This record gives sequence, structure tokens and C-alpha cells, in this order.
Amino acid sequence: MMVGAMLYSSVGHAGASAYIALMALFGVPAAVMRPTALVLNIIVASFASVRFARAGLFRWRTLWPFLLGALPFAFLGGSIPVPGEYYRPLLGAVLFLSALRLLWGRDFSAATEWRDPPVPAGVACGAAIGLLAGLTGTGGGIFLSPLLIFLAWSAPKPASGVAAVFILCNSAAGLLGNLTQLESLPESLPLYAAAVLSGGFIGTTLGIRLTAPVVLRTLGVVLLVASAKLVGVY
Repeated sequence: MMVGAMLYSSVGHAGASAYIALMALFGVPAAVMRPTALVLNIIVASFASVRFARAGLFRWRTLWPFLLGALPFAFLGGSIPVPGEYYRPLLGAVLFLSALRLLWGRDFSAATEWRDPPVPAGVACGAAIGLLAGLTGTGGGIFLSPLLIFLAWSAPKPASGVAAVFILCNSAAGLLGNLTQLESLPESLPLYAAAVLSGGFIGTTLGIRLTAPVVLRTLGVVLLVASAKLVGVY
């Protein structure tokens, strides 16, 4: 979990998909996995949000349209028990293609020129991402970051800060959508929390210091890991 948090937090993510994969690997019950992943997400995203913001790698104007659309739908998605076989393969394929584009594509205009997202488009995209985040038990950063980069709505490094704050708010909304699951949190949660916080410290330190091209490649690796989890490779 520490390694997962380190990798994900280097691009402003909190690592929920990695935590879910690890818990599934060790036979943690499904009812425990989603709330545990969201709690760990909140811990890492809180820390990452503060660090990226202090480093000047955050822009409120980029975030708020997505947040406005996402929060109510993350709450809704968190309250809907939907079998994963209906949406996980599709989401995994989307993330896999996004990862390929980041790892082997040409240079992105977002690395040199970018603009704030139009408010209506940001709200609509935020609603879709929020619903997906609530359904999958993640913070939605794995969907938001590539969108910001591909549409040049943020420079790569500030996109990490935007994603961190988005994930923090979305994870809290998703958890509130199913408060009854909090009764299923494992006794080993403090140990998990210490591990991901340690990984988050290392990851955010790297993310702040990395150059934009390295951030893009690292994001591609993160998306590959997330897509493998969603399609059931591990």
C-alpha cells in the first residue's frame, strides 16, 4: 500500500484502485474494500492537496466546475450497489487507451499552452466522473487527470494539484453516500493509514520536483495499473 500511495500521489492521485486490488488479492471481503479504500483516499488526498497547493501547483478555477457537477453524483454513485462486471471492463479499456496515449503519444499542448475549462463542459464532465467515482469506490482522479491533459484544460503539474483536491472532495462524498459501510472498516486500518501516508509523503515530494514530461509518463503508468485492476488482470 505504501508503494501504491507513492506511485499514485506523485501525480496527485490517492491510490484507491491500487488499495482495492491489494485487498482483493488478500481476500478482504467486498463490503470492506470500498469504504476502506475511500478512507485511505481521504488521508492521502488531504496530504497531497496541502503539499501541491503550497508548491503553487493548484488552480481553483480549473477545479470548481468539475467539483460542482461531481459531488452530488459521487454521493449518488456511492449509494448504488452495482455489480462490477457491468462497468469495470469498459472503464478499464478507456484507461488503457489513455495510458497508451500518454506513454507513447506525441507532445501535449497542455505542457506549453492551456486554458481553463468552459464551465458547462466542466460541470457535465464532473457529473459523469463523480458518478463513476462513486460506483467504483475511487476518488475519480484517474478519470479527471487524463481529461485535463488531453483537452489542454490544465498544465500537467497543476493538474496533479487539481486532481488531489478533487479526489479528496469526491472520496468524502462517496463515503457519505454509504455511511453504513463504515461499520465494516478493518481493525488494521491504522496500519494501512500509516503505510499510505508514508508513501504519500515520498510520492508528493517526487511529484513536486518532476518535470512535466516525466509527470505525463508517470500518469500513464498509473493509468495502466488502474486499468489492469478494473479489467481483472490482478
